[in-house]
Formats: sequence, structure tokens, C-alpha cells
Amino acid sequence: MKNILVPIGSSNGAITTLQYAIDLAQKIDANVYVISVFQEFSRVGGMSKVNTLLKEESENRITQVLSTVDKKDVSVIAHPIKGDILEGVTRFNKHVPVDLMVLSPRSNSQRDEVYLGKTSGKLVKETNIPVLVIPENEVFKTPEKILMAFKNGRFSKKKLLEPLYKMQKHFESTVHLLHVETAESTPEMLEISGKLKKISASYLQTKNATTYQGVLEHYQSIEPDMICVVRRKRGFFKKLWEANVVLKKDFYTTKPLLILRVQED
Repeated sequence: MKNILVPIGSSNGAITTLQYAIDLAQKIDANVYVISVFQEFSRVGGMSKVNTLLKEESENRITQVLSTVDKKDVSVIAHPIKGDILEGVTRFNKHVPVDLMVLSPRSNSQRDEVYLGKTSGKLVKETNIPVLVIPENEVFKTPEKILMAFKNGRFSKKKLLEPLYKMQKHFESTVHLLHVETAESTPEMLEISGKLKKISASYLQTKNATTYQGVLEHYQSIEPDMICVVRRKRGFFKKLWEANVVLKKDFYTTKPLLILRVQED
């Protein structure tokens, strides 16, 4: 993981999220890119001045956040980007391949009942970039124990698991696998990649209605420092494929959440 991207919104969590990303980057020798996206209007009708003000506001926001964090010895590069947040991240990823995107759960939303706000949820849903969601006010610490929960144990491409491999290898984390069998599971889904099982400290197969319910049932016995899930089109965060916002009643964790690349079921 050489390039970490941190899109910052208007919430106070931007400072915490960026500091976490910097602390992580220092440990794994990565670069941090910070972007603040602003919507540009048509230049017709004297909107050029408005666009200039929006760009300045975006630049000021980045400057304010950067002045608050400790950059340490990490390369932190900031860019204001025009357009929609999804368009901006996608365009940036084409120029600078992003290995990990670090997000605040609620980059703009202030609703307490929300776990993933509309902007963060949209980035999780509509980009195919590994994401690390950082709880509000979270301070970086070594992820000594990682709980990886999944329904389909087949991973056709090694690259899908790369962020987990990197975390496990660099921090010497113990990886605990939770293979959740649901009513939708097939015999093929109950198989497991040998390479994944090889890096694990423990493996447990359980029966639950959903992957999330499996996490809730076994969370206390493992007490992980980080939770890892796989972003599938018909799997974890199923509700996310219906709406960008994820409510706490549907999913919530106080631990960093690593969401791996999308994989077909």
C-alpha cells in the first residue's frame, strides 16, 4: 500500500480521519493524498466568480485541516478537485492508483442514527477501491487482532485480499476468520481459499441469518482491533446497494472497518 487517499468533507471528523491516515502511512511507508471536492457551476450568467469562491473555500478547508494535524515525516499532498465526489475520486484514481481510501463514517452528515453517511456510503458503494472506515475520534493503534467475516470463502483473485495481507504482514496481526453460513449459502461458498486460511490464527464456521449477525455473535470472544469484510454485490452491506446511507440499527462498529474490493458472488 503506497498511496492512501483521504477525501475530506465538512465534518470535524476530517481532522481525526486524516491524522489516522498519516499515522498509518508512517508505519507502512506510504504517501497520503488529501482531496476536497467542490461542485463547479456553469460559467454562463456570471457564475465564474462563484466557482472561484467555491474553489477558494475548498482550498481553505484543506489548509485548515492540514494545519491541525501532525504530518510527521509523511508525504502529504493536497488537491482541491472540481465535480461530484464520486467523479473526483474516480478521476484521481486514474492518475494516482489508490491502494486504500480512508474515510470518516459521516463526512458531512450530523445525524446520530447514521453509521455511514450519504457521501461515505456512496464512495463505499460505487468505487472499487479498498476502504478503511475510521470511527469518530479514533486514534491509530496497531491492529493486533483482525476479525475477517465473510459468507463466500472463495477468492478468485489474490489482489482482492492484498490490503489484509499487507496489514497482517506489516503489523504481525493475528487474523481470525469467521465464515458465516446463511440460507443463501451454497456448497461452493462454504469452501475457503487455502492462502487465506494459511495466514489465519483461527477459523470458525457459524450459521447465522446474515454476516453481520455472525459478527455480533462472535465479536466478544475475539475482541478484535479491526473488522474486515468483503464488499460483494449481493453480500455484506446488502442494504448499501439499495441506499447510500447505512443506519446504526443495520450496522455499527466502534472499530476501524476494512472493506475489501468488490467480488462477484
